[in-house]
Amino acid sequence: MTQPVSTRDALLTAAYDAAVSGDWARIRMADVAAAAGVSRQTLYNEFGSKDALAQAMAMREVERFIAGTEAALDEANPDDPIQAVRAAALYTLQQAADNPLLKAALIDDEAGLLTFLTSRGEPAMKAARDSFERYYAAHWPDLSADDIAVAAETITRLTISYVVLPSDVPAEAIATSLATLANKLLRKDRS
Repeated sequence: MTQPVSTRDALLTAAYDAAVSGDWARIRMADVAAAAGVSRQTLYNEFGSKDALAQAMAMREVERFIAGTEAALDEANPDDPIQAVRAAALYTLQQAADNPLLKAALIDDEAGLLTFLTSRGEPAMKAARDSFERYYAAHWPDLSADDIAVAAETITRLTISYVVLPSDVPAEAIATSLATLANKLLRKDRS
């Protein structure tokens, strides 16, 4: 039995649909509300502004990426933290290449959606760092919390930079490079 969709989810889905259509800069809050089947006032009560709606939509997508990355790590069941960095980075880069919202944000400069991963990207960055730190602390408790924090910060920032500025370098090669960096950040015998 499927659970009913909450008003918040319906509004975020309507906003997502508008954004991926390439129309976010021109879309009105009334259009999003109508697409979700609620009043404009309900939308404003839930989010307060178009900017807050866009932030919530971006964070929902970030949370989906994080959940997917965590599931991919659980499936890959890496034996060590270096393999885990490679698996997580590879999953993220491959998913980002086909993500409709990210594509819309990269193409539509007027929409301003890309700022939720760049100049206003701290909530997204924090969510990704927190996920990294939780996973590594739970799976490799012998690693230093400080080393994990530095690796989480560095690997997350680099991965996001490849997401927002796609490269011609294959995702596999980037993931391997990030794993090499993680080896230096997480190994006690680093030089």
